[in-house]
Amino acid sequence: MHSTLTQYARCLYGDEYGPTPECGLEHREHHFVEELTFADADSLLAMVRELCPHLVDGHLPVWVRNLAYRLALLQRPEDPVLIREAARNLWLHGPDWDGIAAELEQRTEALEAG
Repeated sequence: MHSTLTQYARCLYGDEYGPTPECGLEHREHHFVEELTFADADSLLAMVRELCPHLVDGHLPVWVRNLAYRLALLQRPEDPVLIREAARNLWLHGPDWDGIAAELEQRTEALEAG
């Protein structure tokens, strides 16, 4: 068992900034998705920020990044820093997500204004 979601993701997808650890466990993507689904926002953000520190880099699949941000936003719907970060991620991996990114930016502006 991996001690963090980040370690699990690193073992499954690799790490652009360091070697993939030799953990000896069998890695199955559907088990990772289960862990991802029920992770807390801090764990989700730690994974994305550590494995993709510049948003456009890293070996973490875009669908995993999008899902992690979505799940974190569900847990922290009023966090303008998180909302803005999620929007930037979507802008960089669009154009399919450009409308959602724009809505997130508007939501951030509304939260900061009010």
